[in-house]
Amino acid sequence: MQNRWVLRSKSDKDQINTLAEELNFPVEIACLLLQRKIDTFDKTKSFFKPSLDELHDPFLMKDMEIATERILLAIEKKEKILIYGDYDVDGTTSVAMFYMFLHSFYEKVEYYIPDRYQEGYGVSYQGVDYAIENNFSLIITLDCGIKEVEKVLYAKENQIDFIVCDHHLPGEILPPAVANLDPQRPDCEYPCKHLSGCGVGFKLMQALSQKKNISSPDIYSYLDLVAISIAADIVPLVEENRILTYFGLRQLIEKPRVGLKFFLPKEVRETFSVSNIVFGIAPKINAAGRISHAHNAVELLISKNEIEARRIYSQINELNNERRELDANITTEAILEIKKTGQTESYSTVVYNKNWHKGVIGIVASRLIEEYYRPTLVFTEGKNDDLVASARSVVGFDIYSALERTSEYLEQFGGHMYAAGLTLKKENFIPFKEKFETVVKETIKENQRTPVIEIDEEISLKSINKRFFKLIHYFEPFGPGNLRPVFLAKNVSFGGYFTLMGREKEHLKMTVFQDNLKNSFEVIAFKMGHLIHKFEKYPFDMVFSLYENFWQGKTFYQLQIKDVLFKEE
Repeated sequence: MQNRWVLRSKSDKDQINTLAEELNFPVEIACLLLQRKIDTFDKTKSFFKPSLDELHDPFLMKDMEIATERILLAIEKKEKILIYGDYDVDGTTSVAMFYMFLHSFYEKVEYYIPDRYQEGYGVSYQGVDYAIENNFSLIITLDCGIKEVEKVLYAKENQIDFIVCDHHLPGEILPPAVANLDPQRPDCEYPCKHLSGCGVGFKLMQALSQKKNISSPDIYSYLDLVAISIAADIVPLVEENRILTYFGLRQLIEKPRVGLKFFLPKEVRETFSVSNIVFGIAPKINAAGRISHAHNAVELLISKNEIEARRIYSQINELNNERRELDANITTEAILEIKKTGQTESYSTVVYNKNWHKGVIGIVASRLIEEYYRPTLVFTEGKNDDLVASARSVVGFDIYSALERTSEYLEQFGGHMYAAGLTLKKENFIPFKEKFETVVKETIKENQRTPVIEIDEEISLKSINKRFFKLIHYFEPFGPGNLRPVFLAKNVSFGGYFTLMGREKEHLKMTVFQDNLKNSFEVIAFKMGHLIHKFEKYPFDMVFSLYENFWQGKTFYQLQIKDVLFKEE
């Protein structure tokens, strides 16, 4: 599938030159800064060197004063407090963080993670019943709860108060909790609207620490968990999230907690990044809740015993291996189903198999988008003969809105623009599938049906040197809202050296040059080994990013090709 290249618009040339001169930076770097709305020396300094002093006052969040007062009252009255969280990475890191923090000065606290298969997402009646049976009088939710009106009311009728810490969009009616902490509440004026669930929990910790005169370094030690939640939940890496992630990564590198040591590569240096979390740590933590129970993930994160932590990590690693095998097999089956049901040319993908594992259908949906690039739903069997699905979307298409237009067939659904979950009756599957295809066909734009590579700017390879790499490094951590810069270089030629890598020799490492300059650059092109004869024969335009690799005590600079267009004769 051919990608569509889109070159971002540049700022005014005079503005670029003025900022470059003020900073004594190359104009290419000034252009990148201006694209991020960083247009002064002071803003650049703040961006390149984040400060914890720039974190917002937690009491700017609606209901924060009420929440802290209720928790302090519970402590004073020696009430039992239950920390309740979701089973994904954001939920488990939230629960581990808040449980450890509260337990450090108060003993009557426990945590609860719902079972993905028996209870499903969010607050469950089973979870509330557990609190009733075990004499808890306060439940603090993390990464869930903002739409649980009926269940919070049920708890209230049984003399249990709720404090909700969530970051999802609330419904029209808020739950009858003592406090609803959610920066996305329409009446909440908190400046950073896109915290992770763990980030909201951290703000509550900040507020409590101020009330109890706990020193800031004590709560900053939890930022490794906050950074993992931000990376895994793919929230925008801007403003406060960027500060939290920047210092959370440092915490991971310099002083990782016992339960996280085993996730980290042996040589952890400054090259450890958000992508290491997204592709290395997060899938393993998620695997606990997908294949077994997320309780294991929390136990690992709160562990202080290295032997015990190693044992739990080994179990989680095995679960992740099982998850990967399931993911690969179900993806293969789903592609066969798409072909069998004649969906290869459809505007959407909707597939179902009662035997598919519920824990991996979201991953499979993402894999199918890589293959077909269109809004995708993967169904399997749920409880009581209902069907459950994970939905994933493509850039620019709001899958949540599409589901709203098919809601007459749904029992329940929730999520956001690019990801959602839903439940329907088995007899409604076919009419839903037909209606969903119609809605997508009517609303999706033609340019949303092709994968897009957004290019920050066209540059000459001669602009790239050691200082340029170092300045790019200061833009980290990279993530949504602050993606790794993507460059375009035109009329590039093969430099005379190559090697094929990987088990199937599918990856390519080679040298390239531009404009007959003597200096050549080493590039790596994943899954482009089969194109080596074209690289040798034709000049080409390449879209690429810059990476630093740390190996055997040395840092190596490398260009990584994302896409290529050959100038074939």
